[in-house]
Amino acid sequence: MKRVLISGGSRGIGAALVRAFCEKGDRVAFLYRSSHEAAERLAGETGAVAVACDISSPDEVRRAVALCRAELGGFDLLICNAGVSLISLSRDVSDAEWRRLLDTNLSSAFYLAREVQGDMIAAQSGRMVMIGSMWGKVGASMEVAYSASKAGLRGLTMALAKELGPSGITVNCVEPGLIDTEMNAALDAETRAALIEGTPMSRIGTPRDVVAAVEFFASENASFITGQCLGVDGGFAV
Repeated sequence: MKRVLISGGSRGIGAALVRAFCEKGDRVAFLYRSSHEAAERLAGETGAVAVACDISSPDEVRRAVALCRAELGGFDLLICNAGVSLISLSRDVSDAEWRRLLDTNLSSAFYLAREVQGDMIAAQSGRMVMIGSMWGKVGASMEVAYSASKAGLRGLTMALAKELGPSGITVNCVEPGLIDTEMNAALDAETRAALIEGTPMSRIGTPRDVVAAVEFFASENASFITGQCLGVDGGFAV
């Protein structure tokens, strides 16, 4: 039985991860920012612990991780899933929008990894999985801030893998493509069709596709795999 902490757990891929690990019998806590009703429903459905947290704030992360530690007794698996997107020409991105994307998508993963690694180092065992994006590998026009933040997760993954490997901790990154989530539901039909056409598998992915990759990195089958970025994108970023 693992003790699992998931950020951005109230909806989409995060909620699918919460359900999957709870179904395995693991003890799960998840962080969410403002989706109170969705978080309460998911916690009631799964038995997971829901903690409200602005993960862009290091102080909020410290508080939330302490609460989750008190509930779970420590951490065996961290999944950094929380993220926001922004579609805009780079020249129109404001300073505040740039900071919001970087703080939410990248800095939060650093804050969480910093807070939970003590538990894992003490146990000489642990897993961290970052949820990046195919755009962090190939870049997306009009998603410069988002692409930069997800590219940062690639570097964070590889650097942490080297630093924490001697303590028995693996750090890997899953990079989804077009996935059927609320975030991507905002795409217009033309953009959605073009993305599917550009995907060799010729379909949109599902949250379960992403969950399967995370489950692999969290399993004993991946005990000698670290610092890797795995695309779950139907071949889009090949």
